[in-house]
Amino acid sequence: MSGLRHLDSQLTDGTVALREWTDTDVGAMTAPLNDAEIARWTRVPSPYTRADAEDFLERMEARRATGEELALAIVSAADGELLGSMSVRVSSRENGRGELGYLVFERTRGQGVATRAARLLARYAFERLDLRRVEILAAVGNAASQRVAEKAGFTREGVLRSYMDNRGERLDMVAWSLLPADLGD
Repeated sequence: MSGLRHLDSQLTDGTVALREWTDTDVGAMTAPLNDAEIARWTRVPSPYTRADAEDFLERMEARRATGEELALAIVSAADGELLGSMSVRVSSRENGRGELGYLVFERTRGQGVATRAARLLARYAFERLDLRRVEILAAVGNAASQRVAEKAGFTREGVLRSYMDNRGERLDMVAWSLLPADLGD
């Protein structure tokens, strides 16, 4: 499988931007990722250390190079402050399908950051990665993540029972999808 290209420039809507991770982000990402809500809903290691951040950057670059996933930092368009993380994982190249994953640091939750970033990355996935369907899978109990999907224009499709394991607990996931026609230019 061919790799995913590096971004030519950051993706932005004027409020938030998505850019590639850099080694200089390691210090800024470590403390905010030691958040109980992030540990509750994601597979991010807890506690989160500098070594975890360095490993994340290394793994994400390898996954980009193999065409599996493009992971990006969510930042403020105004000043570049690190706000969270978003990625698109190519789940089926053959069927043009990908999945968005995201997290937003506690200090900026509830401000539309994830919704804006999801719209930016979904558009990029359709236009530059040639995906025909982008999905978000949110745990049934994760109302905030489901609100992000809905506000970003994704369609709720149903519940996938016992879909994934998170720290030894089987989670039911709500499946959401977005198609290029849903962008409504």
